[in-house]
Amino acid sequence: MSRQHDSMIHPNIEGLLDRVDSKFSLVTLASYRARQINSYFNQLGEGLGHMIPPQVSSVARKPLSIAFEEIAADKIERVEREHLDEAELAALEAEADAIFGASEEADGADAE
Repeated sequence: MSRQHDSMIHPNIEGLLDRVDSKFSLVTLASYRARQINSYFNQLGEGLGHMIPPQVSSVARKPLSIAFEEIAADKIERVEREHLDEAELAALEAEADAIFGASEEADGADAE
């Protein structure tokens, strides 16, 4: 009968590494999600509700621990972003300026 050693980190790192391709990916994914969870808890009193709440029930109080539990439960996963060349990026920025530029100019005029 083998006995598994208890560790301070639950879920254990080895189990989490099975769900991503590298340690760097795990750190990046967990830190990004922990920031989202922290923002969610910070905006609760304001009633905004635009952040995604934690996807697992947890007794942990730290956002990073909750993020690790979400990764272990396969509630979040890493998604590859496609890389844009400079022409595509410039086109997207122009489109964003066309959509949001007018409202920013109006906000600036209201402030004066």
